[in-house]
Amino acid sequence: MMDVCNYGISWHCIDDNIDSMAGVDNIGLEMSDELTSGVMDMHETLPRIPEQFGDGPMKEEIKTDMKSSMEIQNTLTKTLCGWLCFRPSYLQRFRTAKWALFWLCWAGAMQGMIVNGFINVVITTIEKRFGLTSSETGLIAGGYDIASFILLIPVSYIGGRAKASKPKYVGVGILVLGIGSLLFASPHYLAGPYRGDNQKENVCQRMSVNGSSLLSNCNDEVETMEIVPNNGFYLMIFLVAQLLHGAGAAPFYTLGVTYLDENVSKKMSSVYLGIYYTMAVIGPALGYVIGGELLKLYTDFLTVDAGSIGMTSNSNVWIGAWWIGFVGAGIICFVIAIPILAFPASLPGAMELAKEKVSEAHEKSTAPSQSPPSEALSKIRQLPRAFTELLSNPAFFLLNLAGASEGLLIAGFASFLPKFIENQFSVSASSAAVLMGLVTVPAGGGGTFLGGYLIKRWNLPCSGILKFCIFVTAACIIFTFAFALSCPNLNFAGVTVAYNGHAENSLSLNSKCNSDCSCLRSEFNPICGVDQVTYYSPCHGGCEQEIQVTDVKVYQNCSCIRGIKANLTSSTSNETIYYDAINTKCNSICGYLWFFVALAFGMMLMTFLCTMPALAATLRVIREDQRSFALGIQWIKVRLLGTIPAPMIFGALIDDTCILWHETCERSGACLVYDNYYMSLYMLALGLIGKTASLLFFFLAWWCYVPPGGRRITPNNGQTVATIMHCEGPNNNLPVQNSTNLIAGS
Repeated sequence: MMDVCNYGISWHCIDDNIDSMAGVDNIGLEMSDELTSGVMDMHETLPRIPEQFGDGPMKEEIKTDMKSSMEIQNTLTKTLCGWLCFRPSYLQRFRTAKWALFWLCWAGAMQGMIVNGFINVVITTIEKRFGLTSSETGLIAGGYDIASFILLIPVSYIGGRAKASKPKYVGVGILVLGIGSLLFASPHYLAGPYRGDNQKENVCQRMSVNGSSLLSNCNDEVETMEIVPNNGFYLMIFLVAQLLHGAGAAPFYTLGVTYLDENVSKKMSSVYLGIYYTMAVIGPALGYVIGGELLKLYTDFLTVDAGSIGMTSNSNVWIGAWWIGFVGAGIICFVIAIPILAFPASLPGAMELAKEKVSEAHEKSTAPSQSPPSEALSKIRQLPRAFTELLSNPAFFLLNLAGASEGLLIAGFASFLPKFIENQFSVSASSAAVLMGLVTVPAGGGGTFLGGYLIKRWNLPCSGILKFCIFVTAACIIFTFAFALSCPNLNFAGVTVAYNGHAENSLSLNSKCNSDCSCLRSEFNPICGVDQVTYYSPCHGGCEQEIQVTDVKVYQNCSCIRGIKANLTSSTSNETIYYDAINTKCNSICGYLWFFVALAFGMMLMTFLCTMPALAATLRVIREDQRSFALGIQWIKVRLLGTIPAPMIFGALIDDTCILWHETCERSGACLVYDNYYMSLYMLALGLIGKTASLLFFFLAWWCYVPPGGRRITPNNGQTVATIMHCEGPNNNLPVQNSTNLIAGS
């Protein structure tokens, strides 16, 4: 007899075998007969014993179950919070969508603070410090979008695949962003001190020989002028740093957005994304405010006392501590990357949420493909097919164009609006930055959050969201006329007005009153005369004596300045000093500043009120498995057509309004004086053209959008019947306004 225990036989199996031998009187005899005469029966019986008792298949099932258990264990491990093999249990309490949103908000805020805050605040400062033009600083600002343009498709496509971990891509991006921030601050340490405490007096020194042209003083200029740094070298450093900024931020608004959208319900998605984008707007606002306050510190405040060299933040040649914000932001980025890298590829409940979501993707007129929807995004070789499918979606394509026109305006104004305020209304760089921050916080942040909230509150379908964008963009065009407020040019001797009391046929920095002073064009140190006219330098004003009073410098015996002398009392000696000019800015007589700020607030509010609805519409007109890749494609178009050329277009137009360049014997440097009228005219034209284009593209996107059910496949011969729908109604929310039957082959 076989040992049944070796096969794990249960007693009920034995009973079943005994029952099958019913009617046999002698069991042992029957079995002996089989063994002696039925060998073939034995061979037929033996193969069935393992199948009956579970020997062979049982081992295979055990191996399969063990393999499945190991796969489940590996999957569970990958869904736990932690780094590499370190995934402690106390970290799992943070494995929620709220904590993911918290850290992603920090990442978005830092990106906005660095790229759209600090960079835009220091544009005019680094122009003065390193002798750059607005076109060159526009190229620096565009470097961010150039890197994003190059990396967005591979990052969004590879990171958007099923097995990819989106938080890992975002975390590495934050590290790269921090490295770029530190690199951007490095020219401060490489260039040396800006102005030391050994500056010579730039006053008029009467010469017996008349005339002092730029070329005649080139030999002496090398010894007397402040050393101008090699701007090409520093331009390259700034550009590489911006490229790193763009590379680091590439996954933020593609993989970061889809990661949040995948792990929350459809109803809460707009709220989560609204908060995320609100922080991305608050980041630039904080950058403006913090950066503006830092510009009140002297750039070399650690080694040089600004008061000792007679400079204040109101001086024309003041350079603030533009580099501090980048150093601090780089360190913070390294800290934020640590928790984001710990998040798993998907949060608990993501699978259930994916099953509950109903697609609102634009319905195509052709029959659906027989392959699974996710196949197009499963392999790299399927990239062209996925790309073609997205381009054939008209609503998605037109929303991309609307985003491009909006991106052109946002990127251009973000880079040069502080410069516009500074020059148009004659305020300091720090004051212009603070004003931008005060406008950006409530208008940009509030508009972004309000846009996401209204979608949820009104529960708008996709076509309703597009109508909302049309209405808001039309309202924004009205506020664009803020740029029609133009202030008159400041009185600048030899540039916008003639020297006081000297009738001259043409404007020139050289006049009879300073012709024998041997003044240099390279030594730009503007002063404000008591006649409220700005002079290129004390030498060009004909001033013969310089006196430092506390932290400012005053000038006496100025032959080019006519007017009643002003006085200033020294805080140390209580001595009253009379002077003809002082090294601060002249006061502007233009009173449009706060009116412009109010209109700019309305324009920014309407612009960002449309940001979240446009994003929500983009996510709804495409399939869920296409979202990461589609957002990458959208940002490519937005950057290629909008944000990359925008700073260079704005910078070139601003350079075109320049009426006085800083010149040396070797090259031209930064622009010193702009024409306010043409600067205002160019900004108004750009604003109107961009907003009108956005309005047109939003309207066409609504007109071309076909919601689910708008087209159906007829059962006979697979002929397509398309029904174009344009608006909602009370019955099924999608009444037919214009129906057209398109029968294939007719």
